[in-house]
Amino acid sequence: MTYLRKPEWLKTKLQSDVQFVLVNSIVKEHGLHTICASGRCPNMSECWNKGTATFMILGEICTRSCKFCNVITGRPLAVDPHEPEKVAESIHLMNLKHAVVTSVDRDELPDQGASHWAATIRAIKRVNPNTTLEVLIPDFSGNTALVDQVIAEKPNIISHNLETVRRLTPEIRSKAKYDTSLTVLAHIASQNIVAKTGIMLGLGEREEEILTLMDDALAAGCSILTIGQYMQPSRQNITVTEYIRPEKFEEYRLIGLKKGFKFVESAPLVRSSYCAEKHVQ
Repeated sequence: MTYLRKPEWLKTKLQSDVQFVLVNSIVKEHGLHTICASGRCPNMSECWNKGTATFMILGEICTRSCKFCNVITGRPLAVDPHEPEKVAESIHLMNLKHAVVTSVDRDELPDQGASHWAATIRAIKRVNPNTTLEVLIPDFSGNTALVDQVIAEKPNIISHNLETVRRLTPEIRSKAKYDTSLTVLAHIASQNIVAKTGIMLGLGEREEEILTLMDDALAAGCSILTIGQYMQPSRQNITVTEYIRPEKFEEYRLIGLKKGFKFVESAPLVRSSYCAEKHVQ
């Protein structure tokens, strides 16, 4: 198997200052999980040094095994009933103006974790009334009644990632379906909540497929799109087929804005929650 050499524009160094140490200590003290660490995000230093982090609830073990993802797959542990309060208190201690929360998939639970999602949002808003909130949710197997439990708590933005183009979805995502994700996004947008989605490039997608995905997301009511470079987190994950140059990402950003997205974050190191605080505006 051939592995592509990572280009210079994708190389980052882990840098830590006092704020990074503070965020790290709060996360560890409260026994929390972040997608920053679990997903080996290249922006972790930048975000943590700014005092921001994306919290991952419902544990650190996912019931799905998507080929791009570095999160552990297996039989999850019992849900921690105290996790909503721990996350809310951590956000307070970090003094965050904007917070992002995501989760693993919990297909084995009767409600797939929807009630825990709702409890977490309620706790965050109660403890941090001046903090804006974005949530990056799973597809809940397309059950919009479960999505409604999240919507009812009124986070500022609800994000759900398409991840890749229609053709590659069965190969890249273990259970999720392209049309199911579009249905979830359309349902979010229909309830007057800002809908957001994100994709990765470098998995073998073609340009015309990317443009079609943009049209599909817009038709579903998405107003925010993030586009970043897929980087293989481990030897067990699917390999990178291509590293897209920064100028091509900029081209996609401009195309997305012209098509009608309100915000498009498009660059090699962009991830779903990157610069998320800007999107609330």
